[in-house]
Amino acid sequence: MVGNDIVDLHEAQLASNWERPRFLNKLFTESEQRYIQDAKNPFQMVWRLWSMKEASYKLYTQQYPRRFYDPKGFECTFQNNSGTVKFKGFQSYVETKETSNYIISEARLHIQKWSSKVVKFKTVDQQDQSEELKTRLLNYVGSAYQLQKSELDIPTLNNGKEQFHISLTHHGCYGAFAIG
Repeated sequence: MVGNDIVDLHEAQLASNWERPRFLNKLFTESEQRYIQDAKNPFQMVWRLWSMKEASYKLYTQQYPRRFYDPKGFECTFQNNSGTVKFKGFQSYVETKETSNYIISEARLHIQKWSSKVVKFKTVDQQDQSEELKTRLLNYVGSAYQLQKSELDIPTLNNGKEQFHISLTHHGCYGAFAIG
């Protein structure tokens, strides 16, 4: 199983107002807010923590299929590019990569090798981006596989013999897929 999330930093700069009153209190624990306050770049720290939470949420919903909204319930800790996210009795191991253009996090149940493949889109239309990401994934794994989604929109790859958990993400000009 795998979860991933990408944040286009340019898009986040344009579309979000993370400094507005109560924004941080709604999404982040006190210890996470200290990470943000102490960071050299608080803006990037906000989106790093958010991507860690989102990647872990996607992993959690693969193991416990249900939809809900509780970002503050997913608590992040990290050192350098590695970290953990805990939610109740659940724990994920998260690796994060930061560039000047995006932040991407990948969550797993155990520490494993990175598998996310990042895509820079040619279009800004979200539907076109979604289709391009799926096409790139299927080109990567080969024509024997089909992309399927559960009733909760949790994606898997299936070739008739085996099924793999995957994670898809896109934001702004960037997307990524990861295979479990």
